Amino acid sequence: MPDSQPQPSDGATADSTALLLRGARLTDGRTVDVRIGGGRIEAVGTAGSLAPHSARLDLTGYLLLPAPAEPHGHGDTALTADSPGPVSYARDDVQRRATEAALLQLGHGATALRSHVRIGGVHGLDPLEAVLQARRSLRGLTDLTAVAVPRLLTGVAGADGLAMLRDAVKMGAAVVGGCPDDDPDPTGYAEAVLETAAEHGCPVDLHTHGADPARLARLAAMAGGLRPGVTIGPCAGLTLLPREIAARAVDRLAAAGVTVVCQPQGGCGAVEQRGVAPVRLLRAAGVRVAAGSGALRDVSNPVGRGDPLEAAYLLASQSGLRAQEAYETVAAAAREAMGLPEVRVEAGFPAELLAVRGERISGVLSLAYSRIVVHRGRVVARTSAVREYCDSAAGVALELPRQGRA
Repeated sequence: MPDSQPQPSDGATADSTALLLRGARLTDGRTVDVRIGGGRIEAVGTAGSLAPHSARLDLTGYLLLPAPAEPHGHGDTALTADSPGPVSYARDDVQRRATEAALLQLGHGATALRSHVRIGGVHGLDPLEAVLQARRSLRGLTDLTAVAVPRLLTGVAGADGLAMLRDAVKMGAAVVGGCPDDDPDPTGYAEAVLETAAEHGCPVDLHTHGADPARLARLAAMAGGLRPGVTIGPCAGLTLLPREIAARAVDRLAAAGVTVVCQPQGGCGAVEQRGVAPVRLLRAAGVRVAAGSGALRDVSNPVGRGDPLEAAYLLASQSGLRAQEAYETVAAAAREAMGLPEVRVEAGFPAELLAVRGERISGVLSLAYSRIVVHRGRVVARTSAVREYCDSAAGVALELPRQGRA
């Protein structure tokens, strides 16, 4: 059995963050030891070849992967689907929900999260302040980034929204976002977001369903060339268009150099807006595609799980991606969309890792209950599951052999 906790080694060093992962399987079939120190991978060698560190963790039977990331969550509204009455936006309630949602997603393996937070209206900047406080309380467990999402940015009401957006960035919102479709002047809204982002040197993360190809093309053209990069999602409306029209819109997205974050678990819009962007069409055109979860048990998706592996599973089972490609949308592509360093299970890369019981990526996407999450070189979350079958005739439980466990 793998050690239930990292075990001290006879060769303990002074580095309390040092860790040796033993007997892990990689996606290329190799079984390796991985030595971690200072939050990075120090060495990867054949099983048994690396000297023990101050602690060791037996990963026999586990597949070791770069940790996924969550590029599109909503911590301010998460976990409100079953709440009686109107959603509370009191600071304490938002902070509690945002913290719990982040921990749920961390348990699934996401060591970095983007939380889109609505600002403006009667609640002002309170929800953002609550999410920023959640970020501070989670430091060391997961990296939480807040995206400021103003309600209106044009017209008389938009002047207040624009001032509040600038205040949000000063408070600590690291990304400027928004929903151009909800403003009476979508083009003016997008211009205001892009100008504010350029002014403060922030990334941009815009929400659109992309049902109007002309509007999407204008948005892509406006976003093109902005540095740092621009993310647009979920673009589910592209699936409603004739293929030829959708292809032209996709070509414009590719020319603009934007990243599309799709949401295969149901997104964060109304029921009539749900769907998944045409992932294969986007990838074929050269558009960078990442996958996010969207709503986590709120009115938009009352049963949302916030599980990156479920998003990858859906892309593999319903959108025709190979298992490895599907996992990359929630890992490498999601991290790139969020401006995070690349992660590989190789020496020199950040120790942001997910160990999942299983042998192959296709298997863990189908059935992945037991997981161990490593963030900045430390084990920060663990989920264990053992399946048993009961022989009713004999009245005894039959434990599933190790190779068949979830």
